[in-house]
Amino acid sequence: MRYLLPLLLVLSALLTLLPGCEPKENLLTTDPGATLEFSSDTVLFDTVFTQVGTVTKRLWVYNRNRRAVKVEQITLANPGGSPYSLVIAGDEGPAANNVEIKGGDSLQILVRARLGPGQQTQDKPFLVEDQLKFRTNGNDQAVRLISYGRDAYFHRNEVLPCIGEWKNDKPHVIFGAVLVKQGCILTMLPGTRVYSHAGAAIIVKGTLRVNPDFKPTSELKADDRNIVRFAADRLEPFYDEVPGQWAGIQFDSTSRNNVVRYAEIKNASFGLLVYNPGNQEPRPSVTVENTVIRNISGATISFANGGQGFDGAGIFSFSGDFVLRNCLLTNCGEYAIRGIGGGRYDLNFCTIANYTPQFRRETNSLAFTNEAVRSTLANPIQTSVTIQNSIVWGSIEDELVFENNGTRYPIAIQNSILRTKAYRTTLNVNDNLINVDPKFKRPAGGGFANRFDYRLDTLSPASNRPARGARLDYDLRNVERGPAPDLGAYERKNP
Repeated sequence: MRYLLPLLLVLSALLTLLPGCEPKENLLTTDPGATLEFSSDTVLFDTVFTQVGTVTKRLWVYNRNRRAVKVEQITLANPGGSPYSLVIAGDEGPAANNVEIKGGDSLQILVRARLGPGQQTQDKPFLVEDQLKFRTNGNDQAVRLISYGRDAYFHRNEVLPCIGEWKNDKPHVIFGAVLVKQGCILTMLPGTRVYSHAGAAIIVKGTLRVNPDFKPTSELKADDRNIVRFAADRLEPFYDEVPGQWAGIQFDSTSRNNVVRYAEIKNASFGLLVYNPGNQEPRPSVTVENTVIRNISGATISFANGGQGFDGAGIFSFSGDFVLRNCLLTNCGEYAIRGIGGGRYDLNFCTIANYTPQFRRETNSLAFTNEAVRSTLANPIQTSVTIQNSIVWGSIEDELVFENNGTRYPIAIQNSILRTKAYRTTLNVNDNLINVDPKFKRPAGGGFANRFDYRLDTLSPASNRPARGARLDYDLRNVERGPAPDLGAYERKNP
């Protein structure tokens, strides 16, 4: 018995040396025909701004063979000057050698792109290519790496020149924030495109003039090149309509005489924000014309100056004045327009179409209150709300609310379609239509997908209603209005 244990140990050691005991998936094959398979033959990056890193793409490398293979080399074709970077089996670098993949197993490679400035001066995409090369048992294979690059003007936590003009030959990309100082003016020419990184903002203490002098001569399509566009800098299709990717445009208490015309603002936490918590007068003012604000959500925005936390809104005003003409506000996750602490709000021929099918919205599209932002203010709170020839509609029963019971500030609503349960009696005057479906061509559009169409259907009750107040001769897209124009931002064209 005393020899039994040593004998068993010897036999166990011998068994490990016997052929055929190693699992086949661990045994290496040297067969040149044992090639690799890939999850894609091309790793494609959509348009990438120069000097800006892309999202990480994943490439899966499959060994479909029963036995293991040793990939002798994985490398970029241009390892010294490639804009692409790799993470192979957890290790970052331009190459890896002697990487084993078990039979029936796979390897994940992460790929990122960071492009240098292009050679062209115009805003034209350029192609940047490389290859990811694999050598296995003397057999060479490759996966293409392709990016479409674009030059841009980059603004990183920048105080802008006092009299500045943003050109339209290349996009403008913002990191952090840009500041228009008090008494200074920033003008954006027709066709300017502004892309903001996560959390970035435009802060205006002076004056912002967006498309101030543009005069269209014909009908504008939704993709017209003269429209000034504000969006996030993630250009991959997945992010195209995702809200809350950047902060928004903020006007401080010293800001005056701002104009935003023929513009599109999307995918921000707020579209346009006036922040005047001390109710200083004269109040900051913004005139918004022929503009679309969409896909906005900024749950629990925090303002460092006062420490308050608020939700997002297409138009957000703390004691500010807004005039909106021919504007569309849609798919705002919290509010389309939120007014706090006084201010003037004047809407004419606007469409509020607030659908948020991706999540449940419980806040009213339009919400106004005299409640002060700060407990002690030198100036009295004054609010006035005027809505004419407009549509206020959305996915909940009460799409507008006037806090303080509407008794402390004037409200004038005329010739508009309103979705409201609380005010269905009091607002059923002045040619208003209460809880009458405006019949948009294609509302909601399946989440934040860019498929909605808030022009009016042929049977819309909003069609052909004599205007009240100031009549606008042309609609959001510069379609001429008829003698009895349609309500909202869009005039329905006759076939």
